[in-house]
Amino acid sequence: MALPCTVTLESALAQSVRETVLDGLRSYNRRHAPPPEFQVLTLSARDDHGRVIGGLVGETGWRWLHVDLLWVEEPARQQGLGRALLHAAEQEAARRGCLHVYLDTFEFQAREFYEREGYSVFGVQEDYPPGSRRYYLRKALSESRAPEACAAR
Repeated sequence: MALPCTVTLESALAQSVRETVLDGLRSYNRRHAPPPEFQVLTLSARDDHGRVIGGLVGETGWRWLHVDLLWVEEPARQQGLGRALLHAAEQEAARRGCLHVYLDTFEFQAREFYEREGYSVFGVQEDYPPGSRRYYLRKALSESRAPEACAAR
């Protein structure tokens, strides 16, 4: 028997609805999996003037690192900065007890870069964005590597 309800497109109350949905989902998940103990992981690369020229944003939990964002400013590309950021994130994730990393990238972004760094594709989303593909990649953290291009602080 269906419950009587109304489905509403929210605008003004969207944040409170999001929090209610997230709380409900977390409660359900706790009955089936241990708490993930998510921790934010943020790295920056700065030039001599302190200006951010690259960075990595992700989080660790359930013994995985999820790389959400990795960016390097155009003039600083092809100099090992992206590799240094990625390796520093992997090293910190391993220190936190992570065993794996996952991330995604668009066809026009950095798939080949990640594959050179030992990542392998485990999923493809076709026509996203339209006319392109989104790739999902993963890597086992079998060893930690120190950053090569910049000093980690």
